[in-house]
Amino acid sequence: MRSQETPESAGVHGSAFSGRVGWGSRPALLVIDLVRAYTEPDGPFALPAADAVVETTAALVAAARSGGHPVLWATTRYAPDMADGGLFARKVPALRAFAEDADGGWGEQTLTPDPEDVIVVKQYASAFFGTSLASTLYTAGVDTLVIAGVSTSGCVRAGAMDALNHGIRPQVVRQACGDRTPELHENNLADLDAKYADVVDTAEALLHLGGPSTITSPTPVEAGRKQ
Repeated sequence: MRSQETPESAGVHGSAFSGRVGWGSRPALLVIDLVRAYTEPDGPFALPAADAVVETTAALVAAARSGGHPVLWATTRYAPDMADGGLFARKVPALRAFAEDADGGWGEQTLTPDPEDVIVVKQYASAFFGTSLASTLYTAGVDTLVIAGVSTSGCVRAGAMDALNHGIRPQVVRQACGDRTPELHENNLADLDAKYADVVDTAEALLHLGGPSTITSPTPVEAGRKQ
């Protein structure tokens, strides 16, 4: 498994970096911004390889439910007048697609959450900033956060950094994240792996998510993609 070997990021950043945070005993899965705006070809934030990200994330969701681990979904949403968008909305005007009164339904989840899943509504890149995510994870006894979603250089990176800042072990799944170019994706994964998170392959994440959990969870149901 990649995280048990010398990490690739060590060759880029040197021996001063690229330690391992490792896996705890109580993982949860966080799916970040995997919505139609990114996964549909005509979406305002359309990604070139979204189908592969969706397929891998669906496998992670199914494994987490099978193992009895919490599944959380972070989604971006704004008031109709974008009053809660702050400077982020000025910097990225296309975020207007996520306003409550916006046309297109671009904020709809590509995969279908279960009723018992936690939906985290955010206005900024990090799913932790200005939300109850940290409290929710602490209350559930979660010590490891498996991260999937988009984009690698934006909200995935911000969420992984804040997980580390909150004392929760971030495990970013390489094949379950995506960005606008392979270079952006790989460069940000290398930097995350060196400083802020463990970047792992799908097989490793599935192994940990598919195991038994000490957290009581509702009956698992397999994830399905919205049609």
